[in-house]
Amino acid sequence: MELMHSIPEDLVNFIVVVAFALLIGLEQRRRHFNEPRDSLFGMDRTFAMVGVLGYILYIISPENLLIFGIGGIMLTTFLAIFYLKKIDNKSRYGITSIVIFLITYSLAPLVYKSPIWLSILIVTTVLILTQLKEQFRTLSGKFDDNEFIILAKFLIISGIILPLLPNTQISEYIPVSPFKFWLAIVVVSGISYLSYIIKKFVFPRNGILITGILGGMYSSTATSVVLARKSKDEGIAINQIATSVIFATGMMFIRIFIIILIFNASLAGHLAFPFAVLTVLTFLVAGIIYKFSKKGVNTELQEQKTKNPLEFNTALLFAFLFVMFSVITKYVLNRFGSQGLDIMALIVGVTDIDPFLVSLFSGTYKVSLPEIADATLIAISSNNLMKLGYVLFLGSKDVRKPVIFGFGVIIIACLVFVFT
Repeated sequence: MELMHSIPEDLVNFIVVVAFALLIGLEQRRRHFNEPRDSLFGMDRTFAMVGVLGYILYIISPENLLIFGIGGIMLTTFLAIFYLKKIDNKSRYGITSIVIFLITYSLAPLVYKSPIWLSILIVTTVLILTQLKEQFRTLSGKFDDNEFIILAKFLIISGIILPLLPNTQISEYIPVSPFKFWLAIVVVSGISYLSYIIKKFVFPRNGILITGILGGMYSSTATSVVLARKSKDEGIAINQIATSVIFATGMMFIRIFIIILIFNASLAGHLAFPFAVLTVLTFLVAGIIYKFSKKGVNTELQEQKTKNPLEFNTALLFAFLFVMFSVITKYVLNRFGSQGLDIMALIVGVTDIDPFLVSLFSGTYKVSLPEIADATLIAISSNNLMKLGYVLFLGSKDVRKPVIFGFGVIIIACLVFVFT
């Protein structure tokens, strides 16, 4: 340790700058190994020398960076001339290597003025981004004309509109604030949007099991319907269909708990154990079904036309249901108390439960956490019973027995937590 402290800081920083510059240069050599040398302005040694140059010009005048700035202007001028000649002679327009060259020149002030982890992060990012050229090209080909508009919508509703809204109750009859009202739209749309992106760009042709996992984050009910219809295909692997339906329900537990955690941390603490048990139990049951159910042909599902969660009509419907359930929930609690809430949760379970649950988690109701927890589990049980009905009605005969077993175990487990 004493030896390490005795090494001058300037020497350590010099070694770091040269090592980083040489590493970037070696990566550039590897990437352009088969290209003609007259189309390049330098490789590993050149990049290392530029790192040394940047270091020298920085330490001469570290206070005002005047000399370092002049050196950067001269280097940029040289690179501009090289770039223009490259366009004339080779008709090539890429400037990635030039940008990396300038980053290499800037390593010295970066190492001196920032924590070492930041320098490592920047160099690592440069190396990774350089390597991912083909992957980015493949990814960009998957975008359609509306994808960036969709992303812009999400950034607007989450990063611009949400922070501007007041966090005071809308009115005596609507027990939520504009902030929580809009946050509900952002959270539910955001979770669904993440599933939508993964499904579209990572798994465009979904295997059956992947459909259950990702579909459960988007809508376990819609996923169950799609899989139930698929089970009627001749020779289909029933074990995969039934497993995926149960997987979708397991992901539903995860999605709902994330929503609880965002809107009501106290309730999340109260429901953490039941939801953990139910999630693990659901995946365990899915594994049992996968092992013992009827096997068949393993197929891919054709790409499903998943409705974009950020479409205006979708958000408008959710907002309407959210406000409606907020008003109805308050009325039911005032008129009938917690028993009325449980009955309402049982009835709402046959519809889309997200608006009801989010209104319950985010509202200011005169009801205890255990009563909200019971209503949540009752609504989930009712929703699972509805999904079971969809599968029994729409699915093949072979899928009925494993799905009845799976949902039966999950529903019983939910009700055990309600009545204990």
